[in-house]
Amino acid sequence: MAAGAPEAVFETYRPLLLGLAYRLLGSMWDAEDVVQEAFLRWSRTDREQVREPRAFLVTVATRLALDQLRSARATREAYVGPWLPEPVDAAELGPLDTAELRDTLSYATLHLMEQLTPPERAAFVLREAFELPYADIAAVLGGTAANCRQLHHRATTRLAAGRGDRFRPSGEDHARLLTRFLDAARGGDLDTLTGMLSEDAVAWNDGGGRTRAALRPITGRDRVAAFVAGLFRRYPVGAARPTEANGRPALWLSVGGTDQLALLDVRDGAVHGVFAVLNPDKLARFAARDAARHAEARDAYAGGSA
Repeated sequence: MAAGAPEAVFETYRPLLLGLAYRLLGSMWDAEDVVQEAFLRWSRTDREQVREPRAFLVTVATRLALDQLRSARATREAYVGPWLPEPVDAAELGPLDTAELRDTLSYATLHLMEQLTPPERAAFVLREAFELPYADIAAVLGGTAANCRQLHHRATTRLAAGRGDRFRPSGEDHARLLTRFLDAARGGDLDTLTGMLSEDAVAWNDGGGRTRAALRPITGRDRVAAFVAGLFRRYPVGAARPTEANGRPALWLSVGGTDQLALLDVRDGAVHGVFAVLNPDKLARFAARDAARHAEARDAYAGGSA
């Protein structure tokens, strides 16, 4: 290989590897560690022996992510309050060309994937998002193609009840529903809030012990509606700014002086899940990229208006 070619090859696959590691770990900090270690291993490898760089790098990144995921599970069990994935700017993770790539990046699906064992999660992501044949998944995970097919089947079965139908509302419909939900919460309109929620709705608040947040999920339509309305009634709420996280509409909010990112799981026209990420460690990277993106859009608008 020519000088500099190894780095160039790796950079071609960096977004793919970052997207893979993030889907397996739910953390961009950890995903970046995996990608950096994958690069170091790529640099030390005799690349003349590598026939398919993509397959080699996917294998390395998956195995590294699985090692991290196994150790992270114990840490997450000791986490203060509900653990939620770190929100991301989807643009960091390469194009979302298929429904499967979009679905496996969605916040609700990532949250549900916490129910899976590490091998089940890997088989699900490699098959659904990256369309690997079972024989190739077996080469990554070890075992047989039949075993990997079974892992994938178990994963899809366990996720099916929580995911509901695979088709989500358009971005515009999702954004409108999010705005209606916010307006009802601000106005203390308990009837409207309740009517927007599914009967089995759940609200999660992730403060990670760093800021005040509910330490247990709030379950059931009436309890979620009362919790959200009570929150807006008790604490001053700053201006809400629309944004996009994990490829879907979201809102930046300041509630009681604490910044948070709010996301909804919307299915069949109803809100099934309310996610509030308050842990500043999980918001830092996303906030920086979101601010830069809005600054670029503002500058572009100003330039166009000049």
